[in-house]
Amino acid sequence: MADRQTVIRFDVPVDPSSPEAQDWLRGELSRPEYQSAKPTWFDLASKAVQDWIGSLFQGPGGDAAPVLLLVVVVVIAGLIVAAFFLFGRPRINRRSALDRRALFGADEARSAADLRASAEQAARQGDWVTAVEEQFRAIAVSLDERTLVHVTPGTTANEFALQTARIATDESEALRRAARAFDEVRYLDRPGSESAYQHLVALDQRLQRVRVSVPAVTA
Repeated sequence: MADRQTVIRFDVPVDPSSPEAQDWLRGELSRPEYQSAKPTWFDLASKAVQDWIGSLFQGPGGDAAPVLLLVVVVVIAGLIVAAFFLFGRPRINRRSALDRRALFGADEARSAADLRASAEQAARQGDWVTAVEEQFRAIAVSLDERTLVHVTPGTTANEFALQTARIATDESEALRRAARAFDEVRYLDRPGSESAYQHLVALDQRLQRVRVSVPAVTA
């Protein structure tokens, strides 16, 4: 007796409107590989942004130049307005960057003139520690006010001396001596001296005459 063979026809069309075909389709789409391929919310959002940017490049008449120019102008104007409200009007001759800032280990908001007056008063009282400290800070604030040297909260006395020596090369040795005198009274508990204070006063007066010339631009 011959074996019966079942012949499967693959060319029989499936009716997509039949309940059986719809159940089969839903079952197929519910498989993990299909679910993992579905776009996420991030994919949909990215696509929306891309479509919007593409519409800008197309423009109403197909030319992106006017639309892009308008976008750039609006963005730049917004940044300028925001900077104005956040930072205020820029000043060409800026106030000292030391306002409400640590200077050589102490908070300092006084001007160079105030510091000089404080140093002079301490010297009259024989308080050479305060006189040396205040006079050295007066030198630093004075140069910072004139934008010749930029002093940050982390700048040490020696670093300040090295920066200043770049614009006043003749004062290199005097600046090193001044920084050493400051460190001795500030950190090593040395008593200071009148000669150290007078050295700082003379150095301050000479540095007030320093001018940094801007080199001419050649064609």
